[in-house]
Amino acid sequence: MRFILSISLVLILGACGLTTTRPKVEMSLAQAAFMAAKESGADVRSSTLFRKAEDYYLKAKSAYRRKYFNKAKEYALLSKQFSEKAEYDSVRKKALEGTSGE
Repeated sequence: MRFILSISLVLILGACGLTTTRPKVEMSLAQAAFMAAKESGADVRSSTLFRKAEDYYLKAKSAYRRKYFNKAKEYALLSKQFSEKAEYDSVRKKALEGTSGE
């Protein structure tokens, strides 16, 4: 009886680690959005949003390395969100700069 309970406990605890999947897609999308924001000049034109995106991206990478996949996914999604906002803001400001000079 004790043997069956101990095996059941091991299987239950082992299954918890198997249900968590690596957020590969979220990490890739966060990286792509972050790089696009950087290429658009968001680090200069929209520095507050860009810094938030960078902070969440670095947190996501750190959590992923430590195998905290749920946190990594959460941070990657936040990074992607702030990166997209920063890129949009940067492109908008760049367009406004171009039209005001005429």
